[in-house]
Parts: sequence; C-alpha cells; structure tokens
Amino acid sequence: MEGSFKCAVPLVLFCGWFSGVHLKSPSCHEVRTAFQLRHIGPLVLVPDTPGRDEDLQICMHNEPTCCTKKMEERYQVVVRRELLQSIQFLSFELKYRIEKNGGAFQDAFKTLIHVATNHTNSMFKTGYRTMANEASEAVKGLFTDISLYVLDLGASIEDVVLSFFDSLFPLVYNRLIHPGLSEVSVDYSECLRLTRQDVNPFGAYPMKMAAELSRPLQAMKTLLQALSIGNEVINMTENVVFTRECSRALVKMEYCSHCHGLTLIKPCVAYCLNVMRGCLANLADIDPHWRHYISNLDELTSVILGSRGVEQALLRVAPLVNEAILYAQLNGLEISTTVSKVCGQPQERPIATEIVSTVRTPATASFKPQDVSPFANLTQKRSSLPLKEAKTDRPRTMKQNSRDFMNYIRRYRTFYASLAEQICEGDLLPQDSSTCWSGKNVVESYTNRVVGNGLKEQANNPEVKVRGSDPMVKQAIDKLLYISKMHHSKATKAAQWSLSEAGSGEGEDAESSGECDDEDGCTGSGSGAPGRQKNTNTPEDRWAKDKIFPAVAPTLKGTKVTAPSFSPSGTARSKPGAASSHCSLLSITMVTILGLMCHWLL
Repeated sequence: MEGSFKCAVPLVLFCGWFSGVHLKSPSCHEVRTAFQLRHIGPLVLVPDTPGRDEDLQICMHNEPTCCTKKMEERYQVVVRRELLQSIQFLSFELKYRIEKNGGAFQDAFKTLIHVATNHTNSMFKTGYRTMANEASEAVKGLFTDISLYVLDLGASIEDVVLSFFDSLFPLVYNRLIHPGLSEVSVDYSECLRLTRQDVNPFGAYPMKMAAELSRPLQAMKTLLQALSIGNEVINMTENVVFTRECSRALVKMEYCSHCHGLTLIKPCVAYCLNVMRGCLANLADIDPHWRHYISNLDELTSVILGSRGVEQALLRVAPLVNEAILYAQLNGLEISTTVSKVCGQPQERPIATEIVSTVRTPATASFKPQDVSPFANLTQKRSSLPLKEAKTDRPRTMKQNSRDFMNYIRRYRTFYASLAEQICEGDLLPQDSSTCWSGKNVVESYTNRVVGNGLKEQANNPEVKVRGSDPMVKQAIDKLLYISKMHHSKATKAAQWSLSEAGSGEGEDAESSGECDDEDGCTGSGSGAPGRQKNTNTPEDRWAKDKIFPAVAPTLKGTKVTAPSFSPSGTARSKPGAASSHCSLLSITMVTILGLMCHWLL
C-alpha cells in the first residue's frame, strides 16, 4: 500500500504539470481582460479560445494563439499612443518649468522697467523741476520702447536711445539753456528735435547709454525667445511620428507575449533599449544641440544677472541722462550759436513769474558772471540725485528665480540622450523575476548586441530598421541652431560696443574709462595689449572730472582731457589728439567764463 502511494504521487504531479501547460489559457480570458483594461479596443476582437490566424504579420506563431490580425492593428495604434504618453510624462515638468519661467522673466522685467522709470522721473523732479512734467512723457516713451525691444516688437536699442535724446533736446534747450523763454512754436521744437544729432548737445552720452543697455537687453530679448523656442521643440518632440517598422517592433515587444497568454511578463531591459533606441533614433540626434541650448541659457542668465546686467543697466539711465544734460548746459553757448544758424531765433515771450531753475548756462556772449551758478552747484546737483533707489523697492525675484531655474534645467542637459533609458527603466523593468520576454520567447537574458543612441548607431540594430532622418526632428534642430546663432552673433556685436566704449577715451583716463569685470571680458585700448582693466574711480567721479572741470583737467602730451568721444564701430582710437575738436569749444567757453569772473572780481 505504501509503495503504491509513492508511485501515485509522481503520476499526479506529472499529470498536473501536463494539464497546466496545455490548459494554461484555455479561454483567452486573461488576454481579454488586459485588452479591456488598457483600452485597446472592443472585446469582440479577442477570441474566446485560442486558435490559428494565418493573416498574422507581427506575432506569428505555429501554435494556437489568442491574437488576430485586427488585434495586431489595434496594438499598433496603442503602442504609438503609449510611447507618446511616456515621452509626454517625462517632458511634462521640463516644459512646465520653461513656460513658467518665461512668464516669470517677463514679470520681473516689467517690475524693473517700472522701478527704472520712477528712478529717472525722480531725477528730473529733484534736479530739473522746470521740465520734469514734460520730460516724464519722453521717459515713458523711452522705457516703453525698451520693453517693446525686449519683446522683439520694436526698434534697436541705439534707435530707441537716440530717439529719446531727440525728444529731450527741445526741453533742455527751452527750459535750461534758454530758461527765460515762453513756450516756443511746434515747428521750432520740431526743428530742434531734427537737428539734435547734428548739433550733438549731449556729447558722447547717448551712444554711451546705448552701449551700456545693449548687451544685457539683447541677452534678455534672446533669453525670452530661447525659452519660447525651447517649448516649441519639446512640443514637437511630444508629437513625433513613429515609423511602421517602429510600431511593429513595439507590438512585438509589448503585446506578442499576450498572444501566448503571458500578460504579466515584462520585456528584457536590453531588448527594450534596442527597440526604443531604434524608435527614438531621430530624437537622440537632438542631444548635442539641446546640450548647447542649455549652455546658451546659462550664458544668457549670467549676462542678465551679472554686475552689468539688466537691473544695473536700467538704473544707470538716470545718472547718464543727468550727465548728458549737464554737458549740454556747460556747452550752452556753442549750442545756441549752432541752433540759431539752423533753426533761427524763436518767438520769445518773457515769462512774468520767476522761474525756479537749475544751473543756467549763458545763451549769448553778453552774459554776466552772476548769471552762472558756481560749479559747486553742479557737483551738489550730482550728489543730491537719487542715484540709488531704496532697497525695499528693488526687485529681488529675477535673480532668485533665474538661479533656481538654471539649477533645475541643468539636470535635463542629457534629456534626449537618456530618453530611451528612462522609458525602459520605468514600467518595463522586470520586478522580482528571473525571466523576461525577448520578442519570441521567455528567456533568462537577452543575448543580442545592444546598440547606441542616434541614427548612425542603428545600422546594426537587430530589432528595428531605421531608414532615415525625420523632417520634424530636423526642424527642431534648426530652431535650436537659430537660438545659438542669434545668441553668439548678438554677443559678438555687444562685445564690439563694449570695446568701443572702453577704447574711446583719451590719455590716462582712457585706460579706465570702461567698466570692465571678469564676467564681461572686455579689454583696454590704452596700451594696445589685451588685458583686464580695473576701475580706479566711480563713474560719477570720473565723469565729473572730465565734464565739469575741463579747463583744469590733467593734460597729456599737450591735449586737454574732455568728454570721451564714442564710436560704435568697435575700433579703439589713439589716445593723443583724439578729442581736439570737442576740447577746443569747451576750452574757449571755460576760459571765457573764468576770465569774466576774474574781471568781475577785480
């Protein structure tokens, strides 16, 4: 009896094993359940019991199967949908961050524009009360045009700045150079505006302002465009079209195991990499251009937030406008003479009430010394200006948001290179299993060669045939190349402006006239050899020395130091004698003023 029992146990186990193999999926129930849960299609497409379908083209099998040709067609639609969903899931946060920070940069820039506008208007109210209200319109126009430029909707920075000084000249001429005159005609004001560039009442300051604003604002403009194009590239990525070969390979990897009733087994990771790298070969070719795109974003934000960034450049508008006006006042005699030749004499109607004016410059040669305020008042005007706004008014969000954004986006530098790995290491990774699906059978490991990323690597791909480049991906690459080209071409132009500004001075001051730092990498033009220059004076002190006291300024090789000339061509001028034409007018004026003052005192 005991021997019979021992013989019966193996027989039962053998019969159970035999029946388990051949009756594992007698009704295709598990396949129908997976078909329904994954929303692949209507259940009527799935047979109740395994059978044979000679029309199968992907999941071909000699034994009975739970798949049909119509199921294969539905599987091809679903695998494309599921792969796109995986890509969208992986890129969702990246796209959200780029879009969110594009709006944050615009909001922060609007705040800076508002602060700089108030800062400039405060300068006029403090130093030039007689023209403050009228000047506010010109100031508003200046910063509106700057905003339009950054949004790529307006003229160049040089045109914007020159247009502002064109509008400012009639006010300065009528309110400061001729403060005793009534309102002049519209035609006369228009003549003043049109002749501003010929008269050059503000010296080199308009071009100096344009140079200081150019680099950071170009960087801001390019950054906003880059963020917008980055979103476009990701949207194109999320809507990539997969080839027929890719769809068939995906079905073979994902769903051919279902045909055998194996709905829970996962593809081998190495097998998955071959399939995904074949399907995403074109997207992987975006990788080097995407890396360069991230580097461009890094460089642009460094310029925007640097020591000569957007905030500093906008807040420098007020002191530069102030210096330009003082320059015009000190050269009032020459300006009046030139204007009278071009525009004639205005119809004057003396104002009955006393004008509370700032520093006066004589309009004719018959002035009296007491009509000119002492030079000390000019220096006092400088020190009384609100050159820096209160700390509580200064926006802090741009710098913090920019740093957080760049720290985040640097993690996505290899996004396109690692896309296949991220998908295969997600839901497809086998969990607690020593076997996996190889596309044909259940195996312990995948033995075929694993290829690399990119189109060139797919020639030896055993799972997917990749035929050529995708036009959509090529278009995405062209967009990224456009950003790189635009950034570097504008950076080169801005660097030429900076070098022109740094090399435009004369004498010893020419070597320290440009505010250079390690970030900007500008070079001095005084010695002819490249090198980084350090500031020894603050901008206000340096310009005060050159502008307010030209008659007593230091001399080099017999040439008086005067207002530094500026040329946007980017070529540094030689130091001796470069500003003789500017110097002669100022020297004659100041010698005349000092002589008359001495005569009056005696």
